[in-house]
Amino acid sequence: MDIIRVASSSRSTAVAGAIAGVVREQGRVDVQAIGAGAVNQAVKAVTIARGYLELDGIDIICIPEFVEVLIDGQERTAVRLKVETRLTSSPTPWTEDEEDEEDEEDEEAYDYEAYDEEEIDEFEED
Repeated sequence: MDIIRVASSSRSTAVAGAIAGVVREQGRVDVQAIGAGAVNQAVKAVTIARGYLELDGIDIICIPEFVEVLIDGQERTAVRLKVETRLTSSPTPWTEDEEDEEDEEDEEAYDYEAYDEEEIDEFEED
């Protein structure tokens, strides 16, 4: 499997293009970074790549893990992001209609008018 190594100086859009290309060809790729700046660029790149792949109807997931790597004879801890295609019945994101329906359901779940005023007073007294 390919490993894309990311540095803090890496351009996130360039890394995103590489991630998207490998995912299109192989369905998965590992992205590896050492240090906070590099991890930041890697996470941004995965996020951007998701947008690129969305245009092709491909959704991805990211599974982070720590790995020990040997660099110049020294053992270092890296963050490896396993990026894989996501199995879904609908590869497209939610539509605004679906979001509106969910908001309505949330509003119904928190219908405060369902309580009597006496019950509300009891809660406030406690």
